[in-house]
Amino acid sequence: MNVRRRLIPAALASALGLGSLTACSSDSAATGNTDKFDVVASFYPMAFLAEQIGGGHVNVTSLTEPGQEPHDLEISTRQRAQLEEADAALFLKGLQPAVDEAVAQTGIKTKIDAASLTTLEDHGTGGHSHEGEEGHAEEEGHSEEEEHARDPHVWLDPVKYAEIAEGVGKAFEKADPDHAADYKKNTEALVAKLNGLNGDFENGLKNTRTKVFFTNHAAFGYLAERYGLTQEAISGLDPESEPSGARVRELQEEAKADGVTTVFYETLVSDKTAKTLARDANLKTDVLDPLEGITDKSRGDDYFQVMEANLKALRKALGAK
Repeated sequence: MNVRRRLIPAALASALGLGSLTACSSDSAATGNTDKFDVVASFYPMAFLAEQIGGGHVNVTSLTEPGQEPHDLEISTRQRAQLEEADAALFLKGLQPAVDEAVAQTGIKTKIDAASLTTLEDHGTGGHSHEGEEGHAEEEGHSEEEEHARDPHVWLDPVKYAEIAEGVGKAFEKADPDHAADYKKNTEALVAKLNGLNGDFENGLKNTRTKVFFTNHAAFGYLAERYGLTQEAISGLDPESEPSGARVRELQEEAKADGVTTVFYETLVSDKTAKTLARDANLKTDVLDPLEGITDKSRGDDYFQVMEANLKALRKALGAK
């Protein structure tokens, strides 16, 4: 797999401005012809926001099918037509280059970039969190290495996801003023629920035997930073890159030193590397879902259910008291 799919160069972290709003419907024939506010979302976390905030007033289409790895998405001719006829596009700039290009080439008035509604940070390839350096956001794409990539996984931090939700709600209100009151009400309800989820994580991870967890790739940097944990990734930002022998030995030593019990893997990519490390280091394995899509293998039917399952898995692996 090409690593570029996981990279977010600093230049891409600069936000797209909010425009007015446009979106698209479930099949190409009906796109733009429904009597609802048609929103095209790039992948599941964006589609979930649109559905929760829009309620019965929106018709949401996701460009990424359930079970499809979102970073590898290529836009079809049909999907380009959907975008052209949509009322709004909701996406996360830098996560899916093909989506960024397609949205930029369309005449959609309302282009909502989730990356512009919160702060993207550089979490590097390891698990230690670092503050973002917004001053580099304007530099033109010189970042070819993962160390200098902006971490796109903001939706795994309920607080940042709530910030994005608030921005999406305001954009919906502006683009579809006839239903502004409902959008505002729905946004407030969603933010309240996300605040509750944040409280669950804060309380659930406050007292644990260890603060270190191993993951297949570095998807949980924001979550780790929010709750005082340390994520150590086997493969950095690309879940399918092979770790070096030195990296494996380093993780084996760290597992002993920090009392790590579990290597987490995810459902949309191979678990081979995680299980190999776990076997060699005599560790357990479990699923920690980066929530890039909901499938039959997901531990829940929506964002909140899967996040609660993630919390349960983390509590068990970290030895929560």
